[in-house]
Amino acid sequence: MATIVPSVSWPGACWTLLVCCLLTPGAQGQEFLLRVEPQNPVFPAGGSLLVNCSTDCPSSKKIILETSLSKELVDNGTGWAAFQLSNVTGNSRILCSGYCNGSQITGFSDITVYSLPERVELAPLPPWQPVGQNLILRCQVEGGSPRTSLTVVLLRREEELTRQPAVGEPAEVNTTVLTSREDHGAYFSCRTELDMKPQGLELFRNTSAPRQLRTFALPVTPPRLVAPRFLEVEKSWPVNCTLDGLFPASEAQVYLALGDQMLNATVMNHGDMLTATATATARADQEGFLGPILNLSEPSAPEGSTVTVSCMAGARVQVTLDGVPAAAPGQPVQLQLNATESDDGRNFFCSATLEVDGEFLCRNSSVQLRVLYGPKIDRATCPQHLKWKDKTRHVLQCQARGNPYPQLRCLKEGSNREVPVGIPFFVNVTHNGTYQCQASSSQGKYTLVVVMDIEAPKSHFVPVFLAVLVILGVVTVVVALMYVFREHKRSGRYHVRQESTSLPLTSMQPTEAMGEEPSRAE
Repeated sequence: MATIVPSVSWPGACWTLLVCCLLTPGAQGQEFLLRVEPQNPVFPAGGSLLVNCSTDCPSSKKIILETSLSKELVDNGTGWAAFQLSNVTGNSRILCSGYCNGSQITGFSDITVYSLPERVELAPLPPWQPVGQNLILRCQVEGGSPRTSLTVVLLRREEELTRQPAVGEPAEVNTTVLTSREDHGAYFSCRTELDMKPQGLELFRNTSAPRQLRTFALPVTPPRLVAPRFLEVEKSWPVNCTLDGLFPASEAQVYLALGDQMLNATVMNHGDMLTATATATARADQEGFLGPILNLSEPSAPEGSTVTVSCMAGARVQVTLDGVPAAAPGQPVQLQLNATESDDGRNFFCSATLEVDGEFLCRNSSVQLRVLYGPKIDRATCPQHLKWKDKTRHVLQCQARGNPYPQLRCLKEGSNREVPVGIPFFVNVTHNGTYQCQASSSQGKYTLVVVMDIEAPKSHFVPVFLAVLVILGVVTVVVALMYVFREHKRSGRYHVRQESTSLPLTSMQPTEAMGEEPSRAE
């Protein structure tokens, strides 16, 4: 007979009764064993387990399973019974018992349950860690069993910093790291290892979320700021700030400000050196001085009107207008003039000077006067009498002036024929005549008379015609004389016989006179 005392803590009365029953077994049942399968199983916590109790005794009866766990009879038969255990959360010992030939037989198995940690977390790291100072890493682990097989490892990247057993609930593991520049950007984590290899399983690992460390080193020397000692209102000046020995310089942020005005800085770094540059512009409400403010009573004044020019600046500022200084610092200065054509486009200059702490700050301003006057044509550039040859190219060089700039047109008297001004054109006899050149604008009109005398070329037609007539007459006379001469030569002479007047006159041919017969054509 096999006897066993369970290691689990059952109620005292139940275990006493069980032990008493097991101490008086029948002698005939000792040759048969009660097997429990699986034997000493290891499986994850919270799972279920099918347990089979069996014996070779042919007359076995009443096979049961004794356990504190939740159980259910699945099936049974001669010499066996199967039970389903559910929600197994901890280590436990189960006991199978039955009767063989009137004697009680028993068997047992130890259940080992393992579980991974429910939480593995590395404590948050500081936003920035100074280089050369100690950093304490803390890892907390909740859950996980069996604890005798659970180890906690702290890592820097893949490097092991410390390895300690998980003790307590929750278990906390600490280590100290002396940080350096190489630790900037490094990831730290915490890992648990549940070694179940002795139970025929594997090494189970569970790793926390990594946390990145950022380290820094401040410059030994303070920042160097280069900025003008004085800033004039509305005038811009460059400023820059330099820090040497700053780590990491590429991640540094620099703020430049003028009073409460934040400046738009451009930051550049070279190694551990950082330089920030910006442009500062002083506002009127900040320290400084206004001006000079230069005004014209009439920016566009008619010719002959009175114009007042004034210049002023802030308190304690000395102003000078076109070389004329104000009576005292802080006082304005004025000039008056009668506007003429020669004042059109005239520039007036005013300078303002302020003495601050032994230094003189200067600002200048200028303004231009426009004088409105009527149109005029410059006689020196527009001749009143032009003598040109016919069928030649010329330019009518007339120019007008005025403010506003006038329109210039030259029209022929009688026909209002317009000739171009200032551009080349072909001249012919039809351009001969008197022209009214008029410049006009909103300020009036100005007219100048220009006479064009177009010289036509001399005609050679009459002499040529007379010469032709003479030649024709001569030719006609010559031809007539030749004709008469020819006719005279061809004509014969007639002789009249006086003896008889009744006979007809007969012409005598030269051949007949010579006694020759006229030839006949053969």
